[in-house]
Amino acid sequence: MTTTPGNPTTLIPTPTPTPTGHGPDAAREAVVSAALAALDLDAKTRLLAGQDMWRLPALPEIGLAPLVMSDGPIGVRGRRWSADDPSVALPSPTALAATWDPDLAERAGVLLAQEARRKGVHVLLAPTVNLHRSPLGGRHFEAYSEDPCLTGRIGTGYVRGVQSGGVGTTVKHFVANDAETDRFTVDNRIGERALRELYLAPFEAIVENAHPWGIMTAYNSVNGPTMTEHRYLVNEVLRGAWGFDGANVSDWTAARDTAAALTGGLDIAMPGPNTVYGPALARAVRDGAVAEAAVDTAVRNVLRLAARVGILDGAEPAVTDLPAPVDGEALAREIAHRSFVLLRNEPIRPTAPPAPAGPTTPTGPASPTPDIPDIPTAPVLPLIPGTTTVALSGAAARDARILGGGSATVFPARTVSPLDGLTAALPEGALTYSIGADPSTEMAVADRGFTLRTVCRDADGEILGTASAPSGHLQWMDGDLPGGVTHDRLHTVELTGTYTPRASGTHTFGIRGAGAFTLTLGGRTHFDALQAPAEGDPFEALFGPPVPRAEVDLIAGEPVEVSLTQVVALPADLPLRIITFSLTHQEPRRDPDALIAEAVEAARAADTAVVVVATTDRVESEGFDRTDLALPGRQDDLVRAVAAANPRTVVVVNAGSPVDMPWHDDVAAVLLTWFPGQEGGAALADVLTGAEEPGGRLPTTWGTLADAPVTEVTPTDGVLDYREGVFIGYRAWERAGRTPLHPFGHGLGYTTWAHESIEAHADGPTVTVTVRLRNTGDRPGRETVQLYLAPTTPDPDRPARWLAGFASVEAAPGESTEAVIELPHRAFEIWHEPTASWSFVKGSYEIQAGRSITDRALTVTTTV
Repeated sequence: MTTTPGNPTTLIPTPTPTPTGHGPDAAREAVVSAALAALDLDAKTRLLAGQDMWRLPALPEIGLAPLVMSDGPIGVRGRRWSADDPSVALPSPTALAATWDPDLAERAGVLLAQEARRKGVHVLLAPTVNLHRSPLGGRHFEAYSEDPCLTGRIGTGYVRGVQSGGVGTTVKHFVANDAETDRFTVDNRIGERALRELYLAPFEAIVENAHPWGIMTAYNSVNGPTMTEHRYLVNEVLRGAWGFDGANVSDWTAARDTAAALTGGLDIAMPGPNTVYGPALARAVRDGAVAEAAVDTAVRNVLRLAARVGILDGAEPAVTDLPAPVDGEALAREIAHRSFVLLRNEPIRPTAPPAPAGPTTPTGPASPTPDIPDIPTAPVLPLIPGTTTVALSGAAARDARILGGGSATVFPARTVSPLDGLTAALPEGALTYSIGADPSTEMAVADRGFTLRTVCRDADGEILGTASAPSGHLQWMDGDLPGGVTHDRLHTVELTGTYTPRASGTHTFGIRGAGAFTLTLGGRTHFDALQAPAEGDPFEALFGPPVPRAEVDLIAGEPVEVSLTQVVALPADLPLRIITFSLTHQEPRRDPDALIAEAVEAARAADTAVVVVATTDRVESEGFDRTDLALPGRQDDLVRAVAAANPRTVVVVNAGSPVDMPWHDDVAAVLLTWFPGQEGGAALADVLTGAEEPGGRLPTTWGTLADAPVTEVTPTDGVLDYREGVFIGYRAWERAGRTPLHPFGHGLGYTTWAHESIEAHADGPTVTVTVRLRNTGDRPGRETVQLYLAPTTPDPDRPARWLAGFASVEAAPGESTEAVIELPHRAFEIWHEPTASWSFVKGSYEIQAGRSITDRALTVTTTV
């Protein structure tokens, strides 16, 4: 049946494929069928609705335990959004993609499955495989790449790893959730060809190669219908053409209409207890609005998921032999250094000594200036520990920025900052530190120096219960309340304790959240009123900006009592029953020029200067897009000033996606560390000192916003038109004839490589490529071989070239090695809109091998 997306009214639901044959899958399906047959309508519809924020209900009558879901993708938070339940924090998804290593992604997945089992989680709400369509996307740190091939390969490895540990995944956000602006209401208008070749492609690859047990449908609409009601894309494409047999869960609060969601292929409406499923769905069946057979199809999908993760009695789990335990800290450190991208690493020549003082002539000094010695130079990195003094600056060097903001947030038991890492790696006395510039222009959650706890009281002021509060951020979902506390009696929640300043001066305290608050410092009440919520985004209380409410003069080292109390008011019909607010704080603001001057003096006295610049969670986070790519605060000024004082300046860019670097050509080295996870500082020290190579390659193009070909993320009258078609990322840069600062695939190492030969062997539609290369440097190294496919006859409707395959190789100094890469059949296909099908494009192609989209060392021509 041929249909057009956006006009799905002629479609009928496609039944989910049922496993056939014998063995564990068939036996598991038999148990699922028996369990389904034992349920009445009310039980079935209850199973499709969240019991609370993270769980589906238990059904004891069929031996079904509650199914628990949790956010990822860099760690497993568990049911509690709290720092007192720590999680391993891996580097950001952009960092994982920068490794260009699906096997490493699989190992990351194995670790996350281990974490999930430890926390009693059955399904991880990850990975995010939306594309970097525009550099302004505020949540791009949580997705992998601008390229569907790289995204699909990394996502496949991740899903395989998680599910090998017996934990389900929900590949998200299906589909085209590529920006955050008006994400609940935007209708993304996408041509069928771009939809198939770009935005659906990673999902299709993961379904085919990793068989995920879940998919999460997005908030946005695509060509008309919302994704939770998109019968064409869910029933016809995902379930029908691709054969997906897992469960389809809504993004949180995304389901809007009972009948439309069910007929649109949505199995689970989250969160609960107030959803469009449950009692509302049972009523719709009894009223004849939907068929009970459609409910049965959804329940079967959910029971199959439950059976696979081992919580349905009588069904053998999909995984019975678990992988070996993984050292989380070691893996986090390995992924970090393998992801760091060395963008620039220039040799620095010695400068001439100052000219001697003496008489001058009209044309210059009386004595000639000494010549600069002709001494061989070497790149500034790696540093040589024991012979190098380092001046480190940047607020993010001390207070590490390890992850992006939003629902991806987890709370690690420890965090290694760049200052921590370099202090441990360098000899005593070799390192100095200056703040230099602070990227944060607003308050942050109360953390360092605060000792806090929570106290819950009823309306009469009686204490109902207490709990620890490792930071000033409090967030309790249903079931998270402290022992002895119930929603019906809870009236106020107080965060109380002490703050010991690390700097004297005027400190600012504030509140993030909505409701009636009382803020007291040192026994004095500074705020006692209602803080009204912002309109439009139901997650504003979670991710919105803090509001300053008090300025207090404090002395370093002298503790002060602090208290923030919220009057709890949760309407009965609230879709998310969450108690959440934050006590926020900002240290005294010193004169920015003085801070930069201190860093400059330290840099001038050191052999090498290292400046850490960063974004903040008000720049890169879930919930909003960026308006520009500028680094916040005075960080650009800091880099320029330090570089002018010390030619051996290394800039460490701590950001999840592209930022402007106006000082790029003025510094000796630029190292991109993404959001590097909890071990980021240790990995940074490894790379800067040469203990490890910077192994990353860019998974997305880095250029200025002015030159970026695709920048629109703001809908017009509710519609965002993807008018660029298949030309995003490097495809668009090449088509526009523009040169980015650094191209897709770029990244330097500490050794050099020679690409010696390339061969291609075609066997029907399958092409196998062998690239031989040699390590020509003086140390072991790792190289990523990238293959780009380019039609020899240009076609204006196709990109000039596209990534078709890649592989990593390792070699010792002087050693040769081979990369053997099979190009998939799909690499030669396009989506043919007139026939609504894939079309293999026969002809002659150049297979170009190299180190980036612009650095292509070898070419071979093949005909298919």
